[in-house]
Amino acid sequence: MHSAARRIGDVTSMITLCCVALAASGGCARAASTPSSAGQTQPAVVVDETMTATAELRDRSGTSIGTARLTGDNDGTITLVVHVDGMTPGSHGIHFHTVGSCTPGDSTAAFASAGAHYNPLDRKHGLENPDGPHAGDLPNLVVGANGSGDLEAKTARATLRAGPASLLDADGSAVVVHASADDQKTDPSGNSGARVACGVVTKS
Repeated sequence: MHSAARRIGDVTSMITLCCVALAASGGCARAASTPSSAGQTQPAVVVDETMTATAELRDRSGTSIGTARLTGDNDGTITLVVHVDGMTPGSHGIHFHTVGSCTPGDSTAAFASAGAHYNPLDRKHGLENPDGPHAGDLPNLVVGANGSGDLEAKTARATLRAGPASLLDADGSAVVVHASADDQKTDPSGNSGARVACGVVTKS
């Protein structure tokens, strides 16, 4: 009896020490129990694999007009939080694009270096398209009369982790804002017009 109680106490102490060490190192983890081959429980540490990235949004003149922040949770889902200032009021299409490049160019080909919408599954465009959406499709960014706008959206169609749907692959990706609203139906870009701002997605 005393021996069994001592073993249970040892396991509890090991779990506590793991948690204290992780907290001291700034990590975020939780202790769990897994059965051993002898039927006893042993401590196991499950690490929180949250990843973050940012994209500084700049207009064609190179002026910063806002930021997109991306957080990827344990199952790979991305939460995107965007804030912009100094934009034309109204709804604007906003998407993840396939290449991490934001060369301004002229008004007719601005930010063409970012490539097309991120679309590794070769779907059609639009959140309301029965043959879509692209992995890079997002709800519209709405800008108020004061020129400021905010968007918070979640997507599981792309990830910050390694793999075929990663935004942080070899050629990277970009967040692009368009001049007009995305109708969420029309291929290839929802009639959202010219590209007016762009930011390269960078791991943070």
